[in-house]
Amino acid sequence: MYAIVDIETTGSYAAANGITEIAIHLFDGNSVTETYETLVNPGQPIPPFIQRMTGITDKMVATAPSFSQIATKVYALLQGQIFVAHNVQFDYSFIKEQLKQEGYKLQCSKLCTVRLSRQILPGLPSYSLGKLCRSIGIPLENRHRAGGDSAATALLFKRLMDADQHHHIAKSLKRNSKESILPPYVPKDHWEKLPARPGVYYFHNAKGKVIYVGKAINIRYRVNSHFSNDAPGLQKQRWIKHIYGISHTECATPLIASVLESAEIKHRWPRFNSAQKNKEDRYGIHVYEDQSGYLRLIIDKNRNTLPALQRFYLLVEAHSRMRKLMREFNLCPILCFFQEATQSCEGIKEGYCNGACQQKESFDAYNARVRAACQQAESQPSFALVDRGLQKNSYSCILIERGTFYGMGYVPNSVTPDNLEILKEYVTRYRDNSYIQRIIRDHAGQYPEKVIPLETEKVSLAT
Repeated sequence: MYAIVDIETTGSYAAANGITEIAIHLFDGNSVTETYETLVNPGQPIPPFIQRMTGITDKMVATAPSFSQIATKVYALLQGQIFVAHNVQFDYSFIKEQLKQEGYKLQCSKLCTVRLSRQILPGLPSYSLGKLCRSIGIPLENRHRAGGDSAATALLFKRLMDADQHHHIAKSLKRNSKESILPPYVPKDHWEKLPARPGVYYFHNAKGKVIYVGKAINIRYRVNSHFSNDAPGLQKQRWIKHIYGISHTECATPLIASVLESAEIKHRWPRFNSAQKNKEDRYGIHVYEDQSGYLRLIIDKNRNTLPALQRFYLLVEAHSRMRKLMREFNLCPILCFFQEATQSCEGIKEGYCNGACQQKESFDAYNARVRAACQQAESQPSFALVDRGLQKNSYSCILIERGTFYGMGYVPNSVTPDNLEILKEYVTRYRDNSYIQRIIRDHAGQYPEKVIPLETEKVSLAT
């Protein structure tokens, strides 16, 4: 038996919204044997735009039963049936969540008439319920009302059963089928092409634009996890509504996948990625000469017009670096703006300041140490981080040039990873960012055997 369902709601996801109307048509494969339909008091106001779309007002549901009052009836009608709906994940997630709150655990096989229509009736201009029904001559009365939409979906489902020459309905009900969990407009072959390997995956909208980028140790498993649950939250409904395609890039290692994910997020700025979409390297260590001739180091926000000796995403990282420079090169905390000039110098007390703040040390002697500190701050190591490749005859290579992420790629085994300029010919150039630097630095520290130091041309970085 099939339970053909439609609901109207106060919003797009179950975790924060309620049902305002529900209709269930029990269908035996030939005809509807039982119908249940009722308005539902959602226990919250109905947004004005939804009132205009559905015609269901707060006044209409004020005297309607709450879902808790109809839960036993709804559960009895649905449990053990095949749950059918147009965009089934939406209706199922709401009803399952509402039943869960009343102590019922709904478990049904599911069929989506959007996906089935695209398979059985290909080539139509649109698969939204209204336009689809007009295209194939199915009457649809009371659009955006549960009773009208579910009655039309029942007629549509009967039409699909009669036209299903390739047994798509039976295939969709198989245990290993992904038809009931994938977003309605994602072709199944997009899922079938996903490898069980590390890499980066992309979700695309109707126009093909990337709207989400993710990384995975196992691409197929990770993508499946986005859709295989009936989560009532906003993100799941965003996936259902906006994803029309899935693509991927396979990577040799999880580290390559993490770096590529970050680079792609910074480059594409996908709509539904929130992490890593922030301004990079907000602080820097800068140097200038004061009116007394002393070179002074200062931590300040980065500006395009002001070069920095070293850049940092977190202020605490900049402070930590400056403290090390002060102690290693005997620099004054007052001249480095770590103390107010009206205070007693902590550096003199602790023995690492030679009195420049009190002009007891000449600016020539002090500035020589500042220049040495600048040279160290700017002089970052160059190295290759190597690991297995995608193919047996290659290895993966991440290049760091003077502390900056240069790029990554796959290098033939015949090329030894000890020449920076030769390695550059094989890797793809990517834009550097502090997140990438952090994960590479952590990985290099954890696996020093994978780090190959590289020689770079020595240049004067401080003046």
